[in-house]
Amino acid sequence: MTLSFDPIMLEFPEQFETERLIVRATRPGDGAELNAAISESREALIPFMPFARVLPEPEETERLMRRKRLQYLERTDLMMLMTERETGKILGASGLHRFDWNVRRFEIGYWVRTPYAGRGLVTEAVRGLTDFAVRHLEANRIEIRCDDRNERSAAVAKRAGFAIEGVLRNWQREDDGTLVNEMVFAKIRDVDF
Repeated sequence: MTLSFDPIMLEFPEQFETERLIVRATRPGDGAELNAAISESREALIPFMPFARVLPEPEETERLMRRKRLQYLERTDLMMLMTERETGKILGASGLHRFDWNVRRFEIGYWVRTPYAGRGLVTEAVRGLTDFAVRHLEANRIEIRCDDRNERSAAVAKRAGFAIEGVLRNWQREDDGTLVNEMVFAKIRDVDF
């Protein structure tokens, strides 16, 4: 089956609100604050998020925000930032990635600033992203994938109602040569939403 539409023509919001968050597309000017969030949370991010292993300069993070903005508009990646509803402070990043428009399959990714971990904010954002993908993107499948050693990430998937479909053993190799496994969680249309 070939793509019967051009995703760039899809109209959908650039943000949504949950009880405590505004989850929004990246914007020029977000780089310095997001860089500070990465720096503040590096110790927790390093084991599972390769981007945090070498802290980028704020200017590099700003370039990334601008590239992600373009990708959002092109509908090739939908990076979003979790911001505190009351203050607008960037609390972490999330979004819909590695998607297939023919299937309407999306993968949710996420991380949160260390001081805000354990408050249910990521689960809240994941539930919001799931609703966003179903209502605005007509999702048929939504996945969450994580290293099987990342218990906190797996707990978010479970709390958000995602079912584990399996573990991809020896899925990839770490920089030190260690083979790691990847857990695959999913929700599918007509079963889970």
